[in-house]
Amino acid sequence: MRKLTHEEIVTRQGRKLQEPRLPFSIILNNIRSLYNVGSIFRTADGAGVEKIWLCGITGRPPNPRISKTALGAEEHVAWEYRDDSQTVIGDLKKRDYQIVILEQAAGSCLYEDFVPTPPVCLVIGNEIDGVSQSIIQLCDAAIEIEMAGLKNSLNVSVAFGIVAYHFRKNLRNR
Repeated sequence: MRKLTHEEIVTRQGRKLQEPRLPFSIILNNIRSLYNVGSIFRTADGAGVEKIWLCGITGRPPNPRISKTALGAEEHVAWEYRDDSQTVIGDLKKRDYQIVILEQAAGSCLYEDFVPTPPVCLVIGNEIDGVSQSIIQLCDAAIEIEMAGLKNSLNVSVAFGIVAYHFRKNLRNR
């Protein structure tokens, strides 16, 4: 085993430019931290997300704090800003998207037991308040990450990364 050279990594990237993105979008609803937004952009690029909807108070590019953690990913993942997540969800439902929230909610299941149906949109809520009840009512499913420690949640960008790669695995195998 050996570490890949820079040339080998660049060659891989060239091949990836020709691969289509997955039928997987995300809504960032009122994310406070621009660093979290940037980190989610970077992970979304790696997981093959086709579009990010930035809603409410969620910051948007260009912004140096987003760029610091996105490392250029904000230039490669399609994104759009909308004031209201509910309108985006309504529009996506008209296009037969399955809307899934990452939230501790009554009736939620563990993310690893959930199989997304494409096209799918994952809703990520505010770092403190999570996803609002008005949005929860519009969703088709709720998933959560089992917590073994005393804290009851993970950072939103970390939680997104866990679920994004689970979705990627399931969507690539279809």
